[in-house]
Amino acid sequence: MKSESLPPANTERLKLFSVVIPARDEAESLPATIEHLHLEFSLNQVPHEIVVVDDGSRDRTWEVLQQLQAKVPGLRPIQNTGEHGFGRAVVLGLRHIQGDAVVIMMADESDDARDAVRYWKLLNEGWDCVFGSRFIKGGGVIDYPKIKLFVNRLANLFIRIIFHIPLNDTTNAFKAYRRTVIQGCEPLIAPHFNLTVEIPLKAIVRGYSWTVVPITWRNRRFGQAKLKIKEMGSRYFFICAYVWLEKYFSRGDYRQR
Repeated sequence: MKSESLPPANTERLKLFSVVIPARDEAESLPATIEHLHLEFSLNQVPHEIVVVDDGSRDRTWEVLQQLQAKVPGLRPIQNTGEHGFGRAVVLGLRHIQGDAVVIMMADESDDARDAVRYWKLLNEGWDCVFGSRFIKGGGVIDYPKIKLFVNRLANLFIRIIFHIPLNDTTNAFKAYRRTVIQGCEPLIAPHFNLTVEIPLKAIVRGYSWTVVPITWRNRRFGQAKLKIKEMGSRYFFICAYVWLEKYFSRGDYRQR
């Protein structure tokens, strides 16, 4: 089951699906993540590239990426040599993509590669954006920490109310966009995990078509989660307020024409 905003109008066939993966200290997780993703895309004949951004790792992440590059066609590792942060790493990756569509995924294999294939197919039906939700019929979470789950549902309820949208998993990073959407959402200003709400909210406010599909999320097997709830509350609120002001006070100056 999927819920939709506007009917898809973009019928241009996509040629290359870019994956952007920010990675910090993910040496243990990356081999399975990248190899499974490449295999799933290859089996489903999805033309792809995988752009992994090493965001200042202190472990063997960069060495592991060099080894994987010799085995996985289309893997393009890059290093963030500037200021670090989840949002900064994603934006750097977005600036290096060659595809005409992109999906943002996590390095710890919490996102399902099969869902990414579904994203690709829906983008090719004409949608500008495809948003996954873990909290609609058919979706689910595995081993989600209870405190984070509570905070997540509260934050997404707040976003639904102030923006008057049916999307109930805005904070999830695992979303796909046509490249024209990313370009139309510039400038992207969130340096941390708040980028996960900046892009979809801007896409919605600026009038791009979008659809929602159920997805499955599973907790990481290796390493530690990078999202720190105490550090991110005010940053999420800032980005929401920033886009909310655009929605209600810009008089549509930034909407796509």
